Amino acid sequence: MRLGLHIAYWGLGLDADDQMRLVKEAEDLDFQSVWVGEAYGSDAPTILSWIAARTSKIEVCSGVFQMPARSAAMTAMTGATLDQLTEGRFRLGLGTSGPQVAEGWHGARFDRPLTRTREYIDVLRMAWRREKVQYDGKTIQLPLPDGPGKPLKLTIHTYEDRQIPIYLAALGPQNTTLCGEVADGWLPVLFSPENVGATKGLLEKGAEKAGRPVEDIAIAPICYSAVMDDIDKARDAVRPMLALYVGGMGSREKNFYNTLVQKYGFEAAAKEVQDLYLDGKKEEAMAALPAELIDTVCLVATPDTVGERLQAYADAGVEQVLVNPIGETVEDRIEQLRALAKAGVATA
Repeated sequence: MRLGLHIAYWGLGLDADDQMRLVKEAEDLDFQSVWVGEAYGSDAPTILSWIAARTSKIEVCSGVFQMPARSAAMTAMTGATLDQLTEGRFRLGLGTSGPQVAEGWHGARFDRPLTRTREYIDVLRMAWRREKVQYDGKTIQLPLPDGPGKPLKLTIHTYEDRQIPIYLAALGPQNTTLCGEVADGWLPVLFSPENVGATKGLLEKGAEKAGRPVEDIAIAPICYSAVMDDIDKARDAVRPMLALYVGGMGSREKNFYNTLVQKYGFEAAAKEVQDLYLDGKKEEAMAALPAELIDTVCLVATPDTVGERLQAYADAGVEQVLVNPIGETVEDRIEQLRALAKAGVATA
């Protein structure tokens, strides 16, 4: 098992120099990859290009590109360009986003997400094989049938003509099964090593449909992490982000993360945190998160116990743990990366 660095959304708490210090430290510590997300602030490709120009060996990965934000053809172009510039260091993480962002920010209907994901990936791979892209799907039609368009072929190659690995951010059972069928990797959030059995069964179901072993699908959970001498302080560090996901990501009727936490056995806590958060009581929502829940879905530990926690991820079949270290200063976060790297070597 390897370590990756996830720096999430740009500009939230750290400036550009601090972010680059984190990335360079991760590269020096032999982290395998760095992943960049996007929502409705900074865009991931710009940041990935900036990182790629200042690094030499760490993989640069999208975690994730939002499908509603760009066409499949545009993502194929961006992916091939980044892959060429990095000499094969690029991995593509994709996600459907959610209805509030898709429809409120991008003006794209959040409908038929499974079909849209399958067809989007079909077009990407067709483009990277440098075939003329002609696709007659339910959500994608290329070229449009009633205009002057004609089938076109990507004019550049990926690095060494490879197929760029595609990772899917998936939470629900149908999305996870689809991931097992069509993707090279899985990017879960609020991943629980102790509950991987049921989820891996969904990946296996999809892999079986595609006629391949489930081991072909790399599991790379995105983990909010805090490694501190005081375990209670470590838990407190991740409370704001965890409360946001469990309580504030979506509506009372549709919050994928809240539903997931309930499946882990925290039904009452999940509902309480959501009610408090949506009522504007964010501090109370954070306080209502049980320590057991935090320990289940975040990587919180002391320097003495972090190796044991990483081992749990390795035992669950994780290829990479993508850590997002939470700390007051960049120095705090760098110290966490060093503790994780030291423990990761010890448990490898």
